[in-house]
Amino acid sequence: MSLTRPYRRRLLGTGAALVAANLLPASLLHAQSGVSGTLVLYTSQPERDARETIAAFNKAHPAVKVEVFRSGTTEVMNRLRTEFAAGAPRPDVLLIADAISMEALKAEGRLARMRHLDTVQIPSRYFDNERTYMGTKMISTGIVVNTRSAVRPSSWKDLLNPALKGQIVMPSPLYSGAAAITVGAWSRHPDLGWNFIEGLKANNAIAVRGNGAVLQQVATGEKMAGVLVDFMALNAKAKGSPVDFIVPREGLTFVTEPAAILNTARNVPAAEAFVAFLVSPEGQRFSTSLGYYPLLGSVTPPAGYPKVESLRFLPLDTAGMLKSAGDERKRFAGVFGG
Repeated sequence: MSLTRPYRRRLLGTGAALVAANLLPASLLHAQSGVSGTLVLYTSQPERDARETIAAFNKAHPAVKVEVFRSGTTEVMNRLRTEFAAGAPRPDVLLIADAISMEALKAEGRLARMRHLDTVQIPSRYFDNERTYMGTKMISTGIVVNTRSAVRPSSWKDLLNPALKGQIVMPSPLYSGAAAITVGAWSRHPDLGWNFIEGLKANNAIAVRGNGAVLQQVATGEKMAGVLVDFMALNAKAKGSPVDFIVPREGLTFVTEPAAILNTARNVPAAEAFVAFLVSPEGQRFSTSLGYYPLLGSVTPPAGYPKVESLRFLPLDTAGMLKSAGDERKRFAGVFGG
């Protein structure tokens, strides 16, 4: 997958989405706190989610103009590193898929400590203990299958079934942060490892730029099975798409879409207000309207979603993944092509 695609900035609309207006209470709608000015957000959120998240935030802080650069996590990080090299980082806030990228920035001293956040009700596993980054939701990755498929995988290893040869699609870790976590977890699992990843290629699996392309190919029947984040599959199924989301027997992987404030942020008050909104009860309820698992136990998951307690997860070695991320991307590119 090429990473030289021209950068694109999109100024996403700040008009209030109807769902945001319905979810935000009057107490938050009137919490202006004098926050204003321009807030620069770099995010890997899907475009619709980014647009509606900003609209919800602007219901509470209408005087803040949010400028957005949106792309896959890898491209967001590539752009940011180019700006670091030039001595001119632009974003106030990062909202990207995975904690590994945040850990790298933390190690470089790029992130500010968010002492303003109220984390009493948020499990500690969802945020950095120094509060340099904060998870905002739980997004798992499992298997999506077309309901017309003659083969219904129940484990990751089932994707190696010769009956699925040429019928598997996955997001590339060269573009997707969630996919990078998944590949890192596979590579460390004693029953999977690189033999499994190489086996996917031998079974003619393909790697595409993002999760959206995976859903499209499986939903249309172009491919019968894929590797996909939960909310895309479950939302599509709820709308009548012929797909099912499967929790593999070995376990799911997950990311928390963490947010962070750069220590070079120009508009710190607006940045703090934005992150505080994302992890507030109001913000967590809003995120469920987009189809995400909330971090707060007091907030009900989207209708039809399995209970978090019922899910199985692969072990995630974040520290190990951080050290080997570059080598793993190179190895994956060597197997699937870059």
